[in-house]
Amino acid sequence: MGTDPAFDADTRRAGQWCRDHLKESGFDVELVETAREGHRGQPIVFGHSQAAEGYRGPRVLFYGHYDVQPADPYELWESPPFEPVIKPAEGAMGERVVARGADDDKGQVAMFLEAMRAWKEASGLAAGGVPFTVMIEGEEESGSVNLERFVDAHKAELGACDLVLISDTAMLGRGRPAITYGVRGLVYTEFTLHGPDHDLHSGAWGGKCPNPLNELAKTLAMLWDDEYRVTIPGFYDDVTPLSDAERAEWKALGIDEVALLKGIGLGPDGDVGEAGYTMTEREWARPTCDINGMWGGYTGEGAKTVIPSHATAKVSFRLVADQDPQKILTSFKKWLAAHTPKGCRWSEVVDHGTGFGVTLPVDSDYLAAARRAIKHASGKEVAMIKTGGAIPVAGMLKDLLGLDTIFMGFGLDDDRIHSPNEKYELECFRLGARSHVAFIDELLKMGSA
Repeated sequence: MGTDPAFDADTRRAGQWCRDHLKESGFDVELVETAREGHRGQPIVFGHSQAAEGYRGPRVLFYGHYDVQPADPYELWESPPFEPVIKPAEGAMGERVVARGADDDKGQVAMFLEAMRAWKEASGLAAGGVPFTVMIEGEEESGSVNLERFVDAHKAELGACDLVLISDTAMLGRGRPAITYGVRGLVYTEFTLHGPDHDLHSGAWGGKCPNPLNELAKTLAMLWDDEYRVTIPGFYDDVTPLSDAERAEWKALGIDEVALLKGIGLGPDGDVGEAGYTMTEREWARPTCDINGMWGGYTGEGAKTVIPSHATAKVSFRLVADQDPQKILTSFKKWLAAHTPKGCRWSEVVDHGTGFGVTLPVDSDYLAAARRAIKHASGKEVAMIKTGGAIPVAGMLKDLLGLDTIFMGFGLDDDRIHSPNEKYELECFRLGARSHVAFIDELLKMGSA
């Protein structure tokens, strides 16, 4: 578990296993230490394969991570989280693997590794002769704290790649393969509003001085207008407008938004968000702002009538491609300063992480090759989708190296990633392995054209 020091040795063994697997598949690979002196850190599995004679196609950078989220609460697991078991797939044909990391991201990395093994056995060449650089880290679930330094230190080799391949996303649904061509970026903040220098009796001081909880709630409510648009000046300046063609393509996917709402216990009137956009459009193409937590004063059992001396909030922004996280962070800080309640002051805004959103050009030859590969492996047309989540490494690699990313993932929405009883269906694993095999074949064709 990447975030828990008690499991550091186990996490490292996962990296060693990846390294050994790639060595057996013909890669020149090593574990590169990342930790600064006196700090924790897990090594990066870093390797490469050579191009076959006469190959003139792209070099691919494959990124994944071998660390996982903590498994607690353990009592909710039906089987030990780090002892994988195979069970019947619920409500579907086939079987599933149940374990922590079964999908995120061990199972999806294993698809790539299986494809590498298959090509080595079939051709005698690592990756069938397609030049790959592999970067599999062990700190993704704890913030990738050493990754940017690693990328900066290895710019020459990483920058020689032509595209990035990541398998850490989901399909549109069972039997509905998809390529994710866009993910959102992120800004995550925490800050405190301070009022009196100590908690006060609400009977003696209520209505006479600012209550930081009241003022914080009133202030944050001003972040949106009546149409749920974010009110920070310039927030939408760099947002790429959603094209009519994309709207039509997404509508044709037939996503049942009412069913999605029902799945979280809401009726159709739960469709709440920026006016003029569907649920899918808001998730895939529009930036958002959310309060993720707010607290202060007394929250224990029973009553304690206090006016708290301070109140704290966590606020995050999901960004779309072309929005600059640092620009948004700076704008938010200015917005807070301009909306400081009377008699109060803000603490320094804590930056809990930022990342760029990325969108791959839909006319990319590499994207077309990936679509052909998945169609060959599945026998079905491949949907083009985006996701509302963030994969910060993709934004980092775009920002530092100018590389675009293809997200070729095979998870399902019900895989329970980060939750007890995480699973990955064997049919998804097999489809992913076949698709990676076919993608290398497509690249070989490109390289010999």
